[in-house]
Amino acid sequence: MGHRTPLAATLAANSISTAGTSLTLIGVPWFVLETTGSAGRAGFVAFCATLPIVVAALIGGPVIDRIGRRRVAIASDTVCAAAIAAIPLLHFAGVLDFWMLCALMAVNGFAHTPGNTARYVLIPDLAEHAGITLPRAASLFDAVSRGARMVGAALAGVLIAFAGAETVLLLDAATFGLSALLIAAGVRGIRAAEPRETGAPVSLRVYGSELREGYTHLLGNRLLLAIVVMVMLMNGTDQGWYAVLLPVHAEAELGGATAIGLLTAMFGAGGLLGALLYGAVGHRFSRRTVFTVCVILCGAPRFLVAAVTGTTLPLAVTMLLGGIAGGVLNPILTTVVYERVPDRLRSRVSGVLTAGSEFAMPLGGLAAGLLVEGAGATGALLMMGGVYFLATLSPLVFPSWRTLDDGPLTEPVQPAPPVPPVPPKVSSPAPARPSPGP
Repeated sequence: MGHRTPLAATLAANSISTAGTSLTLIGVPWFVLETTGSAGRAGFVAFCATLPIVVAALIGGPVIDRIGRRRVAIASDTVCAAAIAAIPLLHFAGVLDFWMLCALMAVNGFAHTPGNTARYVLIPDLAEHAGITLPRAASLFDAVSRGARMVGAALAGVLIAFAGAETVLLLDAATFGLSALLIAAGVRGIRAAEPRETGAPVSLRVYGSELREGYTHLLGNRLLLAIVVMVMLMNGTDQGWYAVLLPVHAEAELGGATAIGLLTAMFGAGGLLGALLYGAVGHRFSRRTVFTVCVILCGAPRFLVAAVTGTTLPLAVTMLLGGIAGGVLNPILTTVVYERVPDRLRSRVSGVLTAGSEFAMPLGGLAAGLLVEGAGATGALLMMGGVYFLATLSPLVFPSWRTLDDGPLTEPVQPAPPVPPVPPKVSSPAPARPSPGP
């Protein structure tokens, strides 16, 4: 196996999985609007889909380390494939109730998060294995993800228009299956992908200690904490945009699902361009300066443009420019996280970061649905856009952002309190330990 094969397989699997997620992001809200006609119900489905994401991220870090990143990524995509495929199949059979849709989306959200985290935390080791610098690998990871999101969104809009939302969901299920196969076949012989033998027995006490290490590290780093709070508010309003506001606006003003695909693809295209530009020349500039300008431009303008116009072109241009600005952000944040978090804590801290960053997503979709029904689409767009804008002012306000250019972590990490040894039991077998890596 070539030195770059595991990295290439992981990037390909992540891009395919991301493309599938874009299909769901457009297909499920449109499916709900078509079958129920209710923005409130679309918001509730988004709530059910995203709340388990937060729960899985809160508790999943130590599980990923013990089971193994490769194994978790494969299992995650397999479960997601089954959950998403069940939605159109049950609908075709005429037995899909609304609660079933909510439950299946919850299963998808809960299973999807560990797989995303597992692939994400593997990148530094795979980059080293491939002989690629960390900033370049981070930019490449984000670029292929955004490119896949662009392709998935465009494909979703076309397929919904010509074949229906059900076909989009079946295709999404197939992408999860392909992602699992790529990781199974391509990521072999990488020590960081295998289960980690901690030497400690499996118990709630040990698990709690390992989980606490992730939270302790995050709470002890003010920059990471500031990032989580800002991204949490951005992700919450983004969820409201994609799950409710954009579908409602497209249905009422822009001519339907094809416009959603076009607009989301424009944002993805801009994001791909932004990530590639940063990977090529971003190291020449101050991270803080670039990040501060781009974060203000990336999101809030689209809410305002959608609120004051009823045509596709102005919003498409805004989405493209916002995507370029947004494409610069993730390579910076990803590099900072890789630099500030040691490898032994990376799964645990990344899980906490994901949970914090996505904490507001369940409420974002739900709030958007309620705002549309209570204040109208225009009022909802303006209010959600205002929240987004205030969140992006964080780098100008809080001093912790001044350390964005400081580089890798140099201070020692404070370990969590030691776990008291478990006394042996007479005539009992040895405590269970994780099986060897796959």
